[in-house]
Amino acid sequence: MSAAPRCITVESPARLHLGFVDLSGDLGRKFGSLGLAIEGLSTIVSATRSQSLTATGLESARTLGYARDVLASLQLDPCVALDVHTAIPAHAGLGSGTQLALAVASAITTACDFERSVPELAELTGRGARSGIGIGVFASGGFVVDGGRSDKSSVPPVLARFDFPADWRVILVHDEAHEGLSGSAENAAFRDAPPMRVALAERLCRLTLMGVFPALVERDFATFATSIAQIQAIIGDYFSPFQGGRFTSPDVAAAVAYLRDAHGLHGIGQTSWGPTGFAFAPSAAVAAAAVRAAAARFADQPHVGFSVHAARNTGASIQRSAAAKQRSNATA
Repeated sequence: MSAAPRCITVESPARLHLGFVDLSGDLGRKFGSLGLAIEGLSTIVSATRSQSLTATGLESARTLGYARDVLASLQLDPCVALDVHTAIPAHAGLGSGTQLALAVASAITTACDFERSVPELAELTGRGARSGIGIGVFASGGFVVDGGRSDKSSVPPVLARFDFPADWRVILVHDEAHEGLSGSAENAAFRDAPPMRVALAERLCRLTLMGVFPALVERDFATFATSIAQIQAIIGDYFSPFQGGRFTSPDVAAAVAYLRDAHGLHGIGQTSWGPTGFAFAPSAAVAAAAVRAAAARFADQPHVGFSVHAARNTGASIQRSAAAKQRSNATA
């Protein structure tokens, strides 16, 4: 009896994009990002060698696009069956595109015994055009800072990575009525935004190096929270002409302001283009109490929701098992 086909399952975490460190570009590099992997939201993709290329489950069209890019670049036979079991919400600022692309690429290359490094997977799928934090958290989780892009860069290099304190929490504020910028609108924003004043870029770098980094090493929650809030304020104001204010969603802005003013949670902001906002909390108990109160306060806005997450200090996981029977409603 022949062995059952091998199934490769890749699970990759959602991430928060907490801001850029240099949008001036005067030193020959631009962007540079801060990010954090979180528990509770992830993309799960499985791949099995098959007769042809198919995709089932969620995000099947995007999955096939990434798969075709990978297979063509590596000159592999298009004989893989893919299934997306769960997917990070799209256009919410949680890194759905990069995590799906890397999970698909990792599943395919592992199933085909053609494994590649995470930066190579990013190149194969065209990720990391500006930010490298999604690539960094896929590789190792935790709190990640990348070095942006230069003319010589293919993928933004990860400069620093920290384990995030296990007892700290992040409250996410969701808005189902809005979407963050993406596609052509996002490209236009980066194209049309003026170069950041060097003094602001220097301020962002100081807040990162002398605020965020020591606070993570010393487990100094107050300094971490205020440093993140200051970074977010600078970045939010810089992009406000393109997203309608410091926050994409006025309702999210009101909710995070409530968490700050009523509960003393000063580490607030918006992840990427939003609309998802966040507020850091020093413990699970503090976060839970704040969310209960916020849910009651905003009960008349059913499109606004709250969730509590721990950080994830590990990257994507890869599991190998015997293949299950594929679904019949495949997209090819």
